[in-house]
Amino acid sequence: MHHPPTEDFQGQPLVRIGQADSYLLLAPQHGARLVRWVHRGHDLLYWPDAADWSRPAKIRGGNPLLFPFIGRHFVDGTPGQWRDASGTVHTLAQHGFARDLPFEVSAVDTRTAITMTLRDSEATRAGYPFAFVFDVIYALLPDGLEVTLRTANPGPQRLPCYPGHHFYFALPHAQRAAASLALPATARLRQLPDGSPAGAESGESTYQLDDPRLQDTFHVFRASPAAELAMPGRRMRFELDLPGSAPWHAVTTWSESEASDFYCVEPWVGLPDAIHHGQGLRWLEPGQSESAVCRLRVAA
Repeated sequence: MHHPPTEDFQGQPLVRIGQADSYLLLAPQHGARLVRWVHRGHDLLYWPDAADWSRPAKIRGGNPLLFPFIGRHFVDGTPGQWRDASGTVHTLAQHGFARDLPFEVSAVDTRTAITMTLRDSEATRAGYPFAFVFDVIYALLPDGLEVTLRTANPGPQRLPCYPGHHFYFALPHAQRAAASLALPATARLRQLPDGSPAGAESGESTYQLDDPRLQDTFHVFRASPAAELAMPGRRMRFELDLPGSAPWHAVTTWSESEASDFYCVEPWVGLPDAIHHGQGLRWLEPGQSESAVCRLRVAA
């Protein structure tokens, strides 16, 4: 395990990666959360001034990591449960457990990149009875950031997973109408109360972020996956169709309320409840690993 230098942020020792005006602040001990991403002096992510670090998984901000399953899963209408092939029901919280658990810093270059690792433990096996190694690799680029979610199966049985991101982008709520999201060909879906995805409609090529059709909505890629977020002063291009990456199934759009000064655009490997309906569900054979890679490129 590496012990990189830390700096104080809201009373927490966070790891800093990068240069003077382009850097990351990360909390390995709190779900490997990316807390701040400063690009050429600008904070690109939202983080609340009065964050409650006693419950970091509940903080709205940064980039929580969603693993092993994103979203809500249901058994017979009860959320937070999933049923395996043998019929056994397991309890697993929404978005999984990674955002609640400490990661170790397994590799670091304080100028450019960090790898943080979560392994199975008693805390994970109760609701997800598999051996796994889950790595997140953050690598700064001259014009942005590359993030790799790598899942390895060191165990004897097939491993189901569909991880994802939950980026909280800083956007004053008064600017929502002036911001937009451009997408390739997609189907637009939402999750029904029983967990299943439904109501597929053809997605638009561009949405303004105050469009109510975006709230808590999955945009399933029908072609090469990508997205571009345009906000006053900057554009963010999501490069999701990268060689060697597991396929990104969708991006999800969400904000907590019309008055929230953040907007979430979340690349997901699968859809919520995929363990039951299969849309985006990944299976890793014993000894196999795979990576879901996204690049976020920033332009003025």
